[in-house]
Amino acid sequence: MGEAGEKLQKVLARAGLGSRREMERWIEAGRVQIDGRQATLGDRVDGEAAISVDGRAVAQAEVDKTRVLLYHKPRGEVSSRKDPEGRKTVFDKLPKLKNGRWISVGRLDYNTSGLLLFTTDGELANALMHPSSNIEREYMVRVKGEVDEDTLKRLTEGVMLEDGVARFTDVVDGGGEGKNHWYYVVIMEGRTREVRRLWESQDCVVSRLKRTRYGNVFIPSRVKQGMYVELDKKEVKGLYQLAQLTPKPLEAATPTQKKREQRQLEKRGDSKSGKPRSGARKPGTRKSALKKPKGKQSAKKS
Repeated sequence: MGEAGEKLQKVLARAGLGSRREMERWIEAGRVQIDGRQATLGDRVDGEAAISVDGRAVAQAEVDKTRVLLYHKPRGEVSSRKDPEGRKTVFDKLPKLKNGRWISVGRLDYNTSGLLLFTTDGELANALMHPSSNIEREYMVRVKGEVDEDTLKRLTEGVMLEDGVARFTDVVDGGGEGKNHWYYVVIMEGRTREVRRLWESQDCVVSRLKRTRYGNVFIPSRVKQGMYVELDKKEVKGLYQLAQLTPKPLEAATPTQKKREQRQLEKRGDSKSGKPRSGARKPGTRKSALKKPKGKQSAKKS
């Protein structure tokens, strides 16, 4: 097919089937066909190509509207759609969609809690996850081990891991007593278990890990663990600006979905303590669910 057309995974992601990375896995697994033949990575398609996934035809039309959810993931849930071991997944509690599917913006491992974003726009998801985007991810982490100024210096200057050099762009003391101490840390990538591996490289054990921010999005205090909230027009527009994409119109949730969201927000979630002391300096502020971008992403210091 040469260089004509667009990459297949990009077309599938834009149709709202998933992120480009997920689409690449589908192609490698033999789930995608082009004009009756099995697709391969590297294939390009034009608007006339007949694309199917698992035998079902896929319309190449671009997603013209979008929805974005913020989910407060508890520990004990996997980030995949289905789990061979039958464990709960982060998709179980999300509202059902008539068209398209929820696409996770990044992942959190089984024992990590905190902020997860979901969208119906594969292009937005891909842009927010792409390494070139340099979008901050902030975590609250409880560490057991000896941590001195030299340790913190190494962690911010860079540590060689098995997949290359990694570092925190900011580390803030969150307080604590005894051998367990809290820190707020910021990374610019989404490598597998990157926060845990960085601390482990310094002979420290991470006993609790929670993502508190993704770019300009924070977890609102009313959204307890296991709950979700739909982002409004202003917040979604801010995400598109962060991803350097043209904002798309917001697709409204159904009345039933709005009632369900309101009901679950009215419930009290699990808010067990063990958190850092109040007043500890954090890399960001929690005044709203979405901060207005101010130039390039950088950790704030107050």
